[in-house]
Amino acid sequence: MMVEKSKKYSVSMAGFILAILGAVLFSTKAIIVKTAFRDAHTDALTLLAIRMICSLPFYLAAALFASNKKDNVKLTNRQWISIGILGMFGYYLSSLLDFVGLQYISAGLERLILFLYPSFVLLINAAVFKEKINGIQKLALLLTYAGVVLAYYGELHIDTSNPHFFVGSLLIFTCAITYALYIVGSGKMIPVIGATKFTAYTMLAATVGVLMHFLIKGNHQQVLVNNNFWHYGILLAIVATVIPSFLISNALKKIGSNNLAIISGIGPVSTIIQAHFCLGEKIFVEQIAGTLLVITGVLLTGWKSRDTAL
Repeated sequence: MMVEKSKKYSVSMAGFILAILGAVLFSTKAIIVKTAFRDAHTDALTLLAIRMICSLPFYLAAALFASNKKDNVKLTNRQWISIGILGMFGYYLSSLLDFVGLQYISAGLERLILFLYPSFVLLINAAVFKEKINGIQKLALLLTYAGVVLAYYGELHIDTSNPHFFVGSLLIFTCAITYALYIVGSGKMIPVIGATKFTAYTMLAATVGVLMHFLIKGNHQQVLVNNNFWHYGILLAIVATVIPSFLISNALKKIGSNNLAIISGIGPVSTIIQAHFCLGEKIFVEQIAGTLLVITGVLLTGWKSRDTAL
C-alpha cells in the first residue's frame, strides 16, 4: 500500500489548464474589490459578507451533490475539524486580510505580495511532510520570485506618498501565509475526500465565519439601504470565487500543491494587466521586466508538462 507522502505528482496538461484558468479568474477579485470600494463606497467586511452570501447557494448545492453520490465517504470527526479550520484560514481569515489590505494598496501590488504564498507552501511541505523540491520547481520559483521582487521594488518608488502603504502590505503578506496553510491542507485532504466535497465544505465553513463576524461587527444599515454593491458581490461570488475555487481544487488533485503554487504565478500578471486597463494603475519598467520573468517561470513549468503528462 502506497504511503500518501510518497505520492508524486506530474504536471498533466489538464491540471495545468485548470490551474491557469483558476488563477486568472481569482485574479479578477482584486479588480472587482477595488472597483466596489471606488464606486459603491463600501467597507471590506460588508463586501466580503455579500460575496459569501451570493456564493452560498452554489456551495450548498455542491455539498448536497457530493454527499449524495454513491461513492461518498463519511467524514471522521478529525476530518470535519480539519475542514473547518482550513475553511476559516483559506476563505475567511485570508479573504478578510486581503479585502482590508486592498483598501490601502494597488491591485497590482496586492497580487504581487500575495504571490509570496508559493514559497510558504514549498517550505511547509518540505519541513512538515518532507516533500522534495525538484530542480524544475526550483528554477521556476527562482524566475518567478525574481520577477516579483523586481516589480515590487518599482512599486515602492511610485506609491511613496501613501501613508498606509506598509500597513496594507503587511496585511496582504499575512494573507499569503494563511492562504499557504490552506493550500497545503487542501493538497493533503482533496485526494482523500474529493475536490468538489472539500471545496464546498470549506467554503461553507468560511461562510459561517464571515457571517458571524458581520453580524457582530458589520455595517448592517448599509446592506439594507445601499443596493449599489450587490452586483459586485455577485461578480465576486461567481467569477472570482465559485468557478475558480472548483478549478483550483481539481487542479490540486491532478498536479499537487507545489506545482499549483508555481503555475499560479500567472495570477500577478493577469491582475497587473487588468488593473491597468480597468483601474488606470500604472505599468512601469520594473513591472514589465518582472512580469516577463514570471511568465517565463510559468511557461517553463507548462513546457515540462509535455514530457511528464499523466
